[in-house]
This record gives sequence, C-alpha cells and structure tokens, in this order.
Amino acid sequence: MRRLILPGALGLAAFCLFIALGVWQLHRLKWKQGIIAEIRTAQAAPPVPLPAHPSPFQKVFVSGEWVPGKAALYGQIVHDGPRGPITGGELIMPLRREDGQILLVDLGWVPESAPRPLANPPPRPVGYIHAAIGRGFFSPADDPAHQLYYTLDPEAIGHGLGLANVAPYMLIAMGPAPPPGSDLPQPAQDLPTPPNNHYEYALTWFGFAGVLVFEFIFLARKRLLTHARL
Repeated sequence: MRRLILPGALGLAAFCLFIALGVWQLHRLKWKQGIIAEIRTAQAAPPVPLPAHPSPFQKVFVSGEWVPGKAALYGQIVHDGPRGPITGGELIMPLRREDGQILLVDLGWVPESAPRPLANPPPRPVGYIHAAIGRGFFSPADDPAHQLYYTLDPEAIGHGLGLANVAPYMLIAMGPAPPPGSDLPQPAQDLPTPPNNHYEYALTWFGFAGVLVFEFIFLARKRLLTHARL
C-alpha cells in the first residue's frame, strides 16, 4: 500500500486541478452566454448614440461631418466574385464629430486597390466600435504615400491622412449588403459574436479527471496483484 501513497497523492492533486478547471470553464460558459445574450438584444434593438466609453458589443450611431477628399484602405482581403477571386480592402473615411474629434469609419470591403472616397457616404453611420490592433510580426509595412494600411491603428492612419485628434478606436459600419457586382462598400451585417467553446473545454477537463481515475485504478490493481504474488 505504501507504493500507492505517492502516485495517489499526485493523482489526487491532478484530479482536483482538473475538476477545478472544468468548474471554472462552466462559470466562463455562463458568463459568455450572458455576453452573447446582450449582443443579440443589441442586434435587435435600434442603435444608441456613441457613448463616452463604448463597448465593442453595442450597436451605435455617430453624428458629424465627413472630412472631404480623405480615404484609406485597410488590409488586402480577397473575396469571391462571379469571375473568380477579387482583391480589395476595407474603405476607411474620417468623420469629424460635433466635439471636433475625428472618428475613422470602416465603411466595408471594396474591390479596389487604391482608396477612393465615397461621393455620398451615410449621413449618420451605424456600427460597432473596434479597438486598435497592434502590428504583428508578419504584418506588411504600411504605405501612407498611397493610403494603404495593414495595421488597424487609427492614430497612424489618421496621421497618414493629415488629421489630428483622432479617436483611439474605429467604427465598423453596419448596413445592408450592396447589389451583386456593385463597387459600393460591403458593410458588416451583424455585431461581432465571440466564440463560446467553454462547454467543450469543461467536458475536456472533466474527461481528463475521469481518465486519471481509471489510470489510478489500473495502476493500483497492477501493484496490488504484484505484491500479492510476492
């Protein structure tokens, strides 16, 4: 029996850890379900004015005036077209709010290789807020001379457009999809919904705990049989 004390103690510690991780994932599951429920409620509700501290899971609208003649493209994104893949990017235009702050608005994907400001952008864009994203290790270098950007950095994009007092986040516009074959921007259709895999994660940790129990039973039976033969 003494030969089972150490593996039993280690197994018990690991068992408790696996159970704790599984319970933690169940708590995360409940928390994530609450967020998703809020997103679905916001999706069905009318947009609200952009608050001072916006959440990425709110549908908001913004008032102001578009800065004329300014536009940029973000990313190099390939979409499927009727004649094959089409390369384009996210069209970004600056909106000057009533307090003077510049808010960059991602109006959606366009099949263009160079930014071209819209002649008639929406007077009061609706969408959700997206925080800045830092440059990745493999991100291509931005090309401010041609207003092409590969890092979602509102400050850098605003600086390239010759603008100051730029908000540290961006509005991702939402709206109906344009007609097929149109060169108008394709805005987002829904609020972003985070993945919810916590139930599967909880089952995985509880599964590890169950396997550990069977492994210990197998080990204990093997050692007890060996000891009995001796």
